[in-house]
Amino acid sequence: MKPNKSLSRMMAIVIVGTVMAACSLDSLESGKDVIIDPVEEHMLAACGLIDSRTRPDSYEQLVFTEQDIEWFNTTTREIKFRDMHKQPYEFLEPFHQIKFYLGGNTLFEVSSFVGDWDSRTYTDLVLHYDVITDPHQGRYYLHDCYPLQFIDTDEVKANIKKNEGQWELFTSYLESIGKLRK
Repeated sequence: MKPNKSLSRMMAIVIVGTVMAACSLDSLESGKDVIIDPVEEHMLAACGLIDSRTRPDSYEQLVFTEQDIEWFNTTTREIKFRDMHKQPYEFLEPFHQIKFYLGGNTLFEVSSFVGDWDSRTYTDLVLHYDVITDPHQGRYYLHDCYPLQFIDTDEVKANIKKNEGQWELFTSYLESIGKLRK
């Protein structure tokens, strides 16, 4: 019986590995919907929301997971992505909203992916692509608003308070997997 248990464990590892590989960013090129496997119940993942104006129904598409994050800095709120076959701005551009999940639970929703060229004002959480600070290497930040000069408005302060618990979960989880910088 012992060899069968080992074989069963090995098969389970292969199946889980195959499912996780299927959730890679390569699926973005094919345009297929991606479903995160519930076997990995504590995985951090972000899904881009496709607006119903571009499709008959809204849906989510996996854009990155914790495996794509090299580190997150709590002081600057910079999120450093590992080297990928595409630059993050290339696959984030079409999404107006991005939902962060921890397992099956929604942590928070980023109201928009914005770049330095964006002239609109956002009073809720955004994923900001900064190319002005260092034009040779763009940087990504999770900011409470965009542009940052609106941080002291009542609306932004209320949203910061609303997201407080989710930020704690987000940073605690990243710390537990060794991807948090202070």
